[in-house]
Amino acid sequence: MKVINIGESNSVLNTFIAEIRDVHIQKDSLRFRANLERVGAVFAYEISKTLEYSLKDVTTPLGVASVSTFDTPLVICAILRAGLPLQNGMLGVFDHAESAFLSTFRKAGKGDYFKVHADYCTCPSLEGKTLIIADPMLATGASMESALKKLEEEGGEAKTFHIVCPVASRYAVDQLCQKLGDEYTLWVAAIDEELTSHNYIIPGLGDAGDLAFGGKR
Repeated sequence: MKVINIGESNSVLNTFIAEIRDVHIQKDSLRFRANLERVGAVFAYEISKTLEYSLKDVTTPLGVASVSTFDTPLVICAILRAGLPLQNGMLGVFDHAESAFLSTFRKAGKGDYFKVHADYCTCPSLEGKTLIIADPMLATGASMESALKKLEEEGGEAKTFHIVCPVASRYAVDQLCQKLGDEYTLWVAAIDEELTSHNYIIPGLGDAGDLAFGGKR
């Protein structure tokens, strides 16, 4: 698996990441969602550089112009519910992409043990397409492994995979690098070194779903 950390280069992306981490700015759910959408748009632009392109003729009011545009069929999957704003930002760039939605959750066991389940899933056929998975945070990598398995069961085997997780733990990155092949690319903006025994990323940003859409019972 290839790992691309676009937060290592100075750009406006780092401002958006700083704001979604900021405990004071996080109090504004609208701004938090807007920042996740802007982050999604930045990642979509970077992913667009990896797609397949061909020249096409476009008729203008005064003639014909040749323009190189991408041909890669895309499916963008949001991991519910936190991935929705991130997906929406990418759809604003890849406006012809298809959409998929997947719900994953942790089932607690004894002590710090938990098992990840992939529940609700809806997606188009993934055969021969490029799948982009949107999830704001990557803690252990277990949820992403479960998501990939469920998506393959429901939609078939995609040709290439882009996993977009703006904030990831070092542990999760290492785990996925060991388990996923060359057809996978992980896109991040920050890799945090600490993961607690309860699988919280430190410094992280908190619960992205709650920050975007409010708390839950």
